[in-house]
Amino acid sequence: MSQSPRLDAILPAGGRIKKDFAELAGAEVKALIKLGGRTLLERDIGAIRDLGYGGRIVVIGPPEVAQALPEGLVDTVLAEGASGPENIFRGIDWLREDGNGRLPGRLLVMTTDLPYLTAAGLRTLLDAAPPEADIAIPAIERADFMERFPGTPREFTRLRDGRWMIGGAALVKPETLVRIRPLIERVFEARKSPFAMAGVLGLRLLLRYLLNRLTVPQIIARVEQVLDCRAVGVGDCAPELGYDIDLQREYEYALTYPPEG
Repeated sequence: MSQSPRLDAILPAGGRIKKDFAELAGAEVKALIKLGGRTLLERDIGAIRDLGYGGRIVVIGPPEVAQALPEGLVDTVLAEGASGPENIFRGIDWLREDGNGRLPGRLLVMTTDLPYLTAAGLRTLLDAAPPEADIAIPAIERADFMERFPGTPREFTRLRDGRWMIGGAALVKPETLVRIRPLIERVFEARKSPFAMAGVLGLRLLLRYLLNRLTVPQIIARVEQVLDCRAVGVGDCAPELGYDIDLQREYEYALTYPPEG
């Protein structure tokens, strides 16, 4: 992707962690966990700002997120909604209103629990994402991730063409997301049930996975069919895009191998 003078970003920051982990980390909201004196949210915002694109940054989260952010660090903090997709669409609506009814051609949507993220890591996605893609997400192979983060307690999806994870950032066309919003919400609701997901993605895809015959291109092709858009899994992205903190052991690893800065 050629560099743009502006890249707007939406950062959902409402994810919570369990009680024991929250007591250890000093925060119930994942984005407010501190490493090296800065919250994960501040680190991720810093990586976006370091890109130098000068776009708007919209954060969506509970009141404590707004209270914790230094003044002027982002363009707005919106109250969270009832679901992940709703939070993203609240951000899109704000960008539309701020832009006098116009949306940016492309938009960065990113999780707020990526402790090792840097601008250089983000560029590996932004520079490689094809301009025709409606949704471009990092596809990170296990070998690359483990070389960067040896001994890390991570899980990967086993496919016929390797073991993979999806990174915590996506480059998207917001107009497309608005068009396919009902489909996105349906996939989100089905995400925690293999049977529900089979209903969305199809039994054939599920059987291929169970028989270890499923490949990344097959998944992408089916996602494109279900969501009616052009989707791309971007390979060779920085492993830092895949290291998020969902569990206590991932936090403890980050304490042992702290991020720079």
